[in-house]
Amino acid sequence: MKRPLHVGPRTGGFTLIEVLVALAIVGIGMAAVLSALSSSGSTILYLHDKTLAEWVALNHIAEQRLQQQLPQTGKTDGDVDFAGQKWHWHQDTVATAVKGMIRMDVMVRPADSKAGADRGWYVTVSGIAGDAVSPARGDQPLWGSGSMVPIPTQPNGGGSLGMPPPPTPTIPPGTSPQQ
Repeated sequence: MKRPLHVGPRTGGFTLIEVLVALAIVGIGMAAVLSALSSSGSTILYLHDKTLAEWVALNHIAEQRLQQQLPQTGKTDGDVDFAGQKWHWHQDTVATAVKGMIRMDVMVRPADSKAGADRGWYVTVSGIAGDAVSPARGDQPLWGSGSMVPIPTQPNGGGSLGMPPPPTPTIPPGTSPQQ
């Protein structure tokens, strides 16, 4: 009678079942990674479009501010081409509590969106316009230096609106300021 060559615990390779279980685990892990990458790609595309929609809204508000007259209160719609895409905007203009000021709410979405009138907007941006805007603060940029230099102001408020401060009175020699 021959004795088996191998006696005792098995020290060989993996069984077929162990290999299949390992492959199943790797397959499930790869599917999870692929799903996460796909979701991340969709999110990046949505955020790209959302950023472009915000730029469209900001550009529209800037164009409205540059017009010679304020837009009429009410609702308006339109389309614009921007960054190789067609965008649909909706503007709701309302009067504010400040006379001469209006608020513009601009909503933007891709023009090919099938959403209803009140849904599917990528972004809503609000802006104001009017003739009740305060004058400049008096800061003047030093272009190229990256800093702002305030115009000197006087305690009585002179120079605070970008105008030079009033002249300082001079006292003639030999006289006292107390006289």
